[in-house]
Amino acid sequence: MTALRLSYQTVEFGEIDVHLCTLRNNQEFDDPTGIAEKLGISSANWPIFGIVWPSSLVLANYMLDYKTEGKRILEIGCGMALSSLLLNAKNADITATDYHPEVEQFLNRNTQLNNGKSIAFERVDWANDTSKLGLFDVIIGSDLLYEDQHVQLLAYFIKNHASAKCDVIIVDPGRGRKNKLTVKLAEFGFISSHFKPIHTDYLALPFKGYILVFSRNNVIA
Repeated sequence: MTALRLSYQTVEFGEIDVHLCTLRNNQEFDDPTGIAEKLGISSANWPIFGIVWPSSLVLANYMLDYKTEGKRILEIGCGMALSSLLLNAKNADITATDYHPEVEQFLNRNTQLNNGKSIAFERVDWANDTSKLGLFDVIIGSDLLYEDQHVQLLAYFIKNHASAKCDVIIVDPGRGRKNKLTVKLAEFGFISSHFKPIHTDYLALPFKGYILVFSRNNVIA
């Protein structure tokens, strides 16, 4: 990480403080061996994982009071994994995933910063899912639908890792694809509700997106 300019911050959630080491800004780039390039991650997209975006703050605040007891939880496209770190502090059973090759290193560093137990992590490719993750009772993520092709890839990834009874919580900042995802997940037996977060005074600007909640109670073949 020495080639990168880093920043340290603390995000407060009631009585829980989450300490984060992030990239200094979204102009940072360090891919000396071309690993990210081989994965199709351009220099412009490389830093996206390393910033705390408004959608991730909305997701973490929503998960603060979410009942996690007895539930296996998966965070998709975790980036700085703010929600995973918060849930880890609540002693939840959390697994984090992302496609970016640097995410795991930052996750481990931030877990140590928070004196937390190790968070299970796997680097996954939605388009070629060979992971051994298994099934989850709750699947969460924020700002995942950058392109139209992501809708189907994400929907099938969720289908492959959702338990028979599963809640999916996705925060979308308003990229115009939430209805397409809703239609696709309905094919897999999920009913949905979309709503605005009630309190977002922790954000610098008004949040224009939605919290998307998908639920199902049985298996659809």
